[in-house]
Formats: sequence, C-alpha cells, structure tokens
Amino acid sequence: MRPMTELTAPARADALASENAIRARRKLTNKLIKGRDAGRLKPFFTPDALVIAGDGSPISGANAIIRAFEIQFAEPGFEAFLRETSRVEIADDGARAAEHGTWTGTWKPAPPLRSGALTLSGPYLATWKKVIGQWVIENEVFVTVRTDGA
Repeated sequence: MRPMTELTAPARADALASENAIRARRKLTNKLIKGRDAGRLKPFFTPDALVIAGDGSPISGANAIIRAFEIQFAEPGFEAFLRETSRVEIADDGARAAEHGTWTGTWKPAPPLRSGALTLSGPYLATWKKVIGQWVIENEVFVTVRTDGA
C-alpha cells in the first residue's frame, strides 16, 4: 500500500472512491447495530469472515457472527457498538483494504446483572475485500483496552 501521493491521478481517484465506500459502509453497519438489525448485517461479511472480539474470542463465519450480534442485542442493557474509522488504506491492486479505528461498546444499568453503566473501548482493524464491486468485511480484530463502569 503506497501513500496516495505516489499514485497516478486515476489510481488516486479509485483509491479515494474505495475509501469513501468503506467509510460509508462502516457508518451503515453502525446504524444497523444501533437499530439491532442483525439480519441486515450479513451482506457486509464474507461467508468465511473471522471476527476476534474485544475479549480475544474468535467468531468464525458470517452466520456465527450474525448469531453473536443477535445474542448481544438481546443482552439486558445493551445500547450499541460504535466503530469510528480513523484511516483506510487501499491495496495497490484495489482489491483489499485495511480500516483502522476505535470502537466503543455501551451498556446502560441492568440490575441485577449490572448496577451501573458500562463502556468498553479500544482499537480495531478490519480487512475489507472487494467482491463483485462491493466492499465486504473479511476479518475484524477488536481489542478492549479500556473498561469504564460496572
């Protein structure tokens, strides 16, 4: 992955369009998560996608990832996961990309499970792959580095 300044004008335009598409798709996943719409998240993942959750546990395959979202959405007090993109790097061939950012998970109090609010957060890295003209998530790694609350 070369800096955009080293790319030709057409390649730079393609890379910028890809970056904007990935950022837009991330915003849409945030919206679907906030709305607890797990089923509509499936097209964002390759069938064999791998997610490493904030606690280090692996979730393998799009179906398992969607099931994990359904379980999380049903958890008492769950509010949202928010992923905030800080940068996107597009591969030289335009077929893959690396998205870097920070994530935050929030829960409101849910007695007796939790007496207070809870926030988990940290960095993430997502690998995106272009499949039939559409960017989809191949891998995501979330690392919990901060825990605030109950």
